[in-house]
Amino acid sequence: MFDKLQALEDKYQVLEGQVSDPEVMADRAKWQQMVKAHADLTDVVEAFRQYKKTLSDLEENRLMLEDKLEPDFQEMVELEIGELESRKEELEQKLKILLLPRDPNDEKNVIVEIRGGTGGDEAALFAGDLFRMYCRYAERKGWRTEIIDANETDLGGFKEITFVVEGKGAFSNLKFESGVHRVQRVPATESGGRIHTSAATVAVLPEAEEVDIEVNANDIRIDLFCASGPGGQCVNTTQSAVRITHIPTGIVVSCQDEKSQHKNKDKAMRVLRARLLDKAQEEQQKAIASTRKSMVGSGDRSERIRTYNFPQNRITDHRIGLTVHRLEYVLQGDLFEIIEALSTTDQAERLKAVEE
Repeated sequence: MFDKLQALEDKYQVLEGQVSDPEVMADRAKWQQMVKAHADLTDVVEAFRQYKKTLSDLEENRLMLEDKLEPDFQEMVELEIGELESRKEELEQKLKILLLPRDPNDEKNVIVEIRGGTGGDEAALFAGDLFRMYCRYAERKGWRTEIIDANETDLGGFKEITFVVEGKGAFSNLKFESGVHRVQRVPATESGGRIHTSAATVAVLPEAEEVDIEVNANDIRIDLFCASGPGGQCVNTTQSAVRITHIPTGIVVSCQDEKSQHKNKDKAMRVLRARLLDKAQEEQQKAIASTRKSMVGSGDRSERIRTYNFPQNRITDHRIGLTVHRLEYVLQGDLFEIIEALSTTDQAERLKAVEE
């Protein structure tokens, strides 16, 4: 591991010189590529330098113990050695995690699709709660959200809603949210006070760049229609809404959020590319027989991942057995504890697989 880390530090130092080279800076595309490569190595190189400093300090303190020391000073040195040993172990674990293969999608923006499942109007209302939860979480992270398409109900819920979350690390934070989210509560539509169980599905897709997925114009069919709102009420009388069908796969994407037909088409193409990238990556993973499903789940849309129990103010993530009794705060966007636990478990599982 030490040799690999040293090679990464050497590469980092080379890049450090190149990004400030006027000749390299003249080529904008090449310079940006090097700046990104330099930034990607920063965390692991800084941790490695701390690790080397810790090893050096340990060696110095151990050499001190070879001399005859005053009892008080010897006790102090032994105490510092103990602290440095602990620090060394922590850094070794951190470096192992930093050396794990990175998901190439982690820094991408995401397309989130939420659909009301079993439960009728109550499921649609819950889909709306999930949408607002993710928007508030994104706001806390300093990210931007934008609705691409929405099918709203008369009660204020969503039969389905698609939106984009733009921000550094959006996919790495939200990728474990894909699956079935179940809610247990007394619906606003229930007069008898009985607790109902409803569900909504969430799909989190990394947004694909045009260089990731090339869509052949001959492979798509574009239909135009008038946008509509809740209850079928006409929103406008111009054909601004866009429906794109990808003929080879049968994937259909609609967008009617904007008044401009051109903007709706651009948004729909963003979703189409994201779905095609997701489909291609899923097929690639299935083709690799050795692909191991993580403890936090495979991202299967049919997998029940979490229950939101209102009477007990409880949220349980079934994949990692995590239960928190602060549901109202989580729905206000405080997802940090849950997302951190999922990421930590995923890292531990991947680390275990590498060491086996």
